[in-house]
Amino acid sequence: MSLARRLWADSTDLAGATLAHPFVRGLADGSLPRERFAGYVAQDAFFLQAFARGYAMAVVRSPDRAGLEAFADLLAGVREELRLHDGYAAREDIALTGVEPMPATSAYTDFLLATAATGGLGETCAAMTPCMRLYAFLGQSLAGGSAAASDGPFAEWVTTYADPGFEQLAATLEELLDRYAADTPAVAAAYRRAMELELGFFESAWSGGERRG
Repeated sequence: MSLARRLWADSTDLAGATLAHPFVRGLADGSLPRERFAGYVAQDAFFLQAFARGYAMAVVRSPDRAGLEAFADLLAGVREELRLHDGYAAREDIALTGVEPMPATSAYTDFLLATAATGGLGETCAAMTPCMRLYAFLGQSLAGGSAAASDGPFAEWVTTYADPGFEQLAATLEELLDRYAADTPAVAAAYRRAMELELGFFESAWSGGERRG
Protein backbone atom coordinates (compact mmCIF):
# COMPACT_ATOMS: atom_id res chain seq x y z
CA MET A 1 0.00 0.00 0.00
CA SER A 2 1.34 3.43 -0.92
CA LEU A 3 2.00 6.03 1.75
CA ALA A 4 -0.91 8.18 0.53
CA ARG A 5 -3.30 5.23 0.62
CA ARG A 6 -2.16 4.20 4.10
CA LEU A 7 -2.49 7.71 5.52
CA TRP A 8 -6.03 7.88 4.11
CA ALA A 9 -6.85 4.46 5.54
CA ASP A 10 -5.57 5.59 8.93
CA SER A 11 -8.02 8.52 8.86
CA THR A 12 -11.19 6.73 7.78
CA ASP A 13 -12.69 7.54 11.18
CA LEU A 14 -12.50 11.26 10.41
CA ALA A 15 -13.66 10.74 6.83
CA GLY A 16 -16.68 8.81 8.08
CA ALA A 17 -17.45 11.45 10.70
CA THR A 18 -17.34 14.15 8.03
CA LEU A 19 -19.61 12.19 5.69
CA ALA A 20 -22.09 11.72 8.55
CA HIS A 21 -21.92 15.36 9.66
CA PRO A 22 -25.24 17.26 9.57
CA PHE A 23 -23.81 19.85 7.18
CA VAL A 24 -22.80 17.22 4.65
CA ARG A 25 -26.04 15.28 5.09
CA GLY A 26 -27.89 18.54 4.46
CA LEU A 27 -26.01 18.93 1.19
CA ALA A 28 -27.06 15.40 0.28
CA ASP A 29 -30.78 15.68 0.96
CA GLY A 30 -31.18 19.38 0.17
CA SER A 31 -32.20 20.33 3.71
CA LEU A 32 -29.16 22.50 4.48
CA PRO A 33 -30.35 26.05 5.24
CA ARG A 34 -29.29 28.45 2.51
CA GLU A 35 -27.72 30.86 4.98
CA ARG A 36 -25.42 28.13 6.25
CA PHE A 37 -24.40 27.24 2.71
CA ALA A 38 -23.77 30.92 1.98
CA GLY A 39 -21.53 31.20 5.03
CA TYR A 40 -19.67 28.07 3.98
CA VAL A 41 -19.09 29.41 0.46
CA ALA A 42 -17.56 32.64 1.79
CA GLN A 43 -15.32 30.80 4.26
CA ASP A 44 -14.31 28.20 1.68
CA ALA A 45 -13.40 30.89 -0.84
CA PHE A 46 -11.13 32.44 1.80
CA PHE A 47 -9.63 29.03 2.50
CA LEU A 48 -9.06 28.26 -1.18
CA GLN A 49 -6.96 31.38 -1.60
CA ALA A 50 -4.63 30.08 1.11
CA PHE A 51 -4.71 26.63 -0.49
CA ALA A 52 -3.65 28.19 -3.79
CA ARG A 53 -0.74 29.89 -2.04
CA GLY A 54 0.28 26.52 -0.64
CA TYR A 55 0.43 25.11 -4.15
CA ALA A 56 2.38 28.17 -5.32
CA MET A 57 4.99 27.58 -2.62
CA ALA A 58 5.16 23.93 -3.65
CA VAL A 59 5.80 25.02 -7.24
CA VAL A 60 8.75 27.12 -6.06
CA ARG A 61 10.15 24.28 -3.98
CA SER A 62 9.70 21.52 -6.56
CA PRO A 63 13.02 19.80 -7.21
CA ASP A 64 12.17 18.68 -10.74
CA ARG A 65 10.12 19.65 -13.76
CA ALA A 66 7.53 16.95 -13.20
CA GLY A 67 6.69 18.33 -9.78
CA LEU A 68 6.67 21.90 -11.01
CA GLU A 69 4.18 21.09 -13.76
CA ALA A 70 1.98 18.92 -11.52
CA PHE A 71 1.70 21.54 -8.79
CA ALA A 72 0.99 24.21 -11.42
CA ASP A 73 -1.86 22.06 -12.77
CA LEU A 74 -3.25 21.64 -9.25
CA LEU A 75 -3.06 25.39 -8.75
CA ALA A 76 -5.13 25.81 -11.92
CA GLY A 77 -7.68 23.44 -10.40
CA VAL A 78 -8.09 25.76 -7.42
CA ARG A 79 -8.79 28.60 -9.83
CA GLU A 80 -11.66 26.55 -11.25
CA GLU A 81 -13.03 25.94 -7.75
CA LEU A 82 -12.89 29.66 -7.04
CA ARG A 83 -14.86 30.32 -10.23
CA LEU A 84 -17.48 27.86 -8.95
CA HIS A 85 -17.70 29.89 -5.76
CA ASP A 86 -18.02 33.06 -7.83
CA GLY A 87 -21.07 31.48 -9.46
CA TYR A 88 -22.61 30.65 -6.10
CA ALA A 89 -21.92 34.19 -4.93
CA ALA A 90 -23.58 35.75 -7.95
CA ARG A 91 -26.72 33.62 -7.62
CA GLU A 92 -27.04 33.82 -3.83
CA ASP A 93 -25.75 37.39 -3.34
CA ILE A 94 -22.78 36.22 -1.24
CA ALA A 95 -19.95 38.68 -0.64
CA LEU A 96 -16.57 37.05 -1.24
CA THR A 97 -14.47 40.13 -0.61
CA GLY A 98 -13.55 41.26 2.88
CA VAL A 99 -14.42 37.86 4.38
CA GLU A 100 -13.65 37.64 8.09
CA PRO A 101 -12.36 34.10 8.66
CA MET A 102 -13.97 32.08 11.42
CA PRO A 103 -11.61 30.52 13.98
CA ALA A 104 -11.82 27.11 12.28
CA THR A 105 -10.94 28.67 8.93
CA SER A 106 -8.00 30.58 10.37
CA ALA A 107 -6.75 27.47 12.15
CA TYR A 108 -6.74 25.58 8.86
CA THR A 109 -5.19 28.30 6.70
CA ASP A 110 -2.55 29.09 9.32
CA PHE A 111 -1.62 25.41 9.50
CA LEU A 112 -1.38 25.05 5.72
CA LEU A 113 0.69 28.17 5.16
CA ALA A 114 3.01 27.48 8.09
CA THR A 115 3.61 23.94 6.86
CA ALA A 116 4.25 25.12 3.30
CA ALA A 117 6.65 27.82 4.55
CA THR A 118 8.64 25.85 7.10
CA GLY A 119 8.11 22.16 6.41
CA GLY A 120 9.56 20.09 3.63
CA LEU A 121 7.78 19.48 0.36
CA GLY A 122 6.64 16.08 1.58
CA GLU A 123 5.01 17.60 4.67
CA THR A 124 3.34 20.21 2.47
CA CYS A 125 1.85 17.45 0.33
CA ALA A 126 0.69 15.65 3.48
CA ALA A 127 -1.00 18.81 4.74
CA MET A 128 -2.78 19.49 1.43
CA THR A 129 -3.76 16.01 0.25
CA PRO A 130 -6.58 15.41 2.78
CA CYS A 131 -8.62 18.31 1.43
CA MET A 132 -8.55 16.91 -2.10
CA ARG A 133 -9.07 13.27 -1.18
CA LEU A 134 -11.81 14.05 1.33
CA TYR A 135 -13.79 16.21 -1.08
CA ALA A 136 -13.52 13.56 -3.80
CA PHE A 137 -14.71 10.99 -1.25
CA LEU A 138 -17.63 13.16 -0.18
CA GLY A 139 -18.70 13.99 -3.73
CA GLN A 140 -18.56 10.40 -4.90
CA SER A 141 -20.30 9.11 -1.77
CA LEU A 142 -23.14 11.64 -2.02
CA ALA A 143 -23.59 11.19 -5.77
CA GLY A 144 -23.99 7.46 -5.33
CA GLY A 145 -26.17 7.71 -2.26
CA SER A 146 -29.44 9.28 -3.41
CA ALA A 147 -31.17 10.97 -6.30
CA ALA A 148 -31.71 14.05 -4.11
CA ALA A 149 -27.96 14.65 -3.95
CA SER A 150 -27.70 14.75 -7.74
CA ASP A 151 -30.95 16.61 -8.38
CA GLY A 152 -31.42 18.80 -5.30
CA PRO A 153 -30.49 22.41 -4.58
CA PHE A 154 -26.84 21.51 -3.91
CA ALA A 155 -26.41 19.21 -6.89
CA GLU A 156 -23.73 21.44 -8.42
CA TRP A 157 -21.58 21.04 -5.33
CA VAL A 158 -22.03 17.27 -5.38
CA THR A 159 -21.36 16.84 -9.08
CA THR A 160 -18.27 19.07 -8.94
CA TYR A 161 -16.54 16.90 -6.37
CA ALA A 162 -17.90 13.62 -7.77
CA ASP A 163 -16.51 14.46 -11.20
CA PRO A 164 -13.72 12.19 -12.54
CA GLY A 165 -11.67 15.30 -13.24
CA PHE A 166 -11.60 16.18 -9.55
CA GLU A 167 -10.74 12.59 -8.70
CA GLN A 168 -7.77 12.88 -11.04
CA LEU A 169 -6.58 16.03 -9.26
CA ALA A 170 -6.80 14.24 -5.92
CA ALA A 171 -4.90 11.25 -7.33
CA THR A 172 -2.22 13.56 -8.74
CA LEU A 173 -1.62 15.11 -5.33
CA GLU A 174 -1.46 11.64 -3.77
CA GLU A 175 1.18 10.67 -6.34
CA LEU A 176 3.17 13.76 -5.38
CA LEU A 177 2.85 12.81 -1.71
CA ASP A 178 4.20 9.36 -2.49
CA ARG A 179 7.05 10.85 -4.54
CA TYR A 180 8.24 13.57 -2.17
CA ALA A 181 7.23 12.49 1.34
CA ALA A 182 9.05 10.11 3.62
CA ASP A 183 7.16 7.80 5.94
CA THR A 184 7.86 9.86 9.06
CA PRO A 185 5.85 10.85 12.15
CA ALA A 186 5.86 14.47 10.95
CA VAL A 187 4.24 13.54 7.65
CA ALA A 188 1.64 11.37 9.36
CA ALA A 189 0.92 14.13 11.88
CA ALA A 190 0.45 16.73 9.13
CA TYR A 191 -2.00 14.48 7.29
CA ARG A 192 -3.98 13.69 10.42
CA ARG A 193 -4.09 17.33 11.49
CA ALA A 194 -5.45 18.37 8.12
CA MET A 195 -8.20 15.77 8.39
CA GLU A 196 -9.12 17.06 11.85
CA LEU A 197 -9.22 20.61 10.54
CA GLU A 198 -11.46 19.55 7.64
CA LEU A 199 -14.00 18.13 10.08
CA GLY A 200 -13.69 21.26 12.21
CA PHE A 201 -14.33 23.41 9.14
CA PHE A 202 -17.63 21.64 8.39
CA GLU A 203 -18.61 21.87 12.05
CA SER A 204 -17.93 25.60 12.00
CA ALA A 205 -20.01 26.00 8.84
CA TRP A 206 -22.85 24.14 10.53
CA SER A 207 -22.71 26.01 13.83
CA GLY A 208 -21.92 29.42 12.43
CA GLY A 209 -18.46 29.51 13.99
CA GLU A 210 -19.62 28.94 17.55
CA ARG A 211 -17.25 26.01 17.92
CA ARG A 212 -13.57 26.17 17.10
CA GLY A 213 -12.09 23.74 14.60
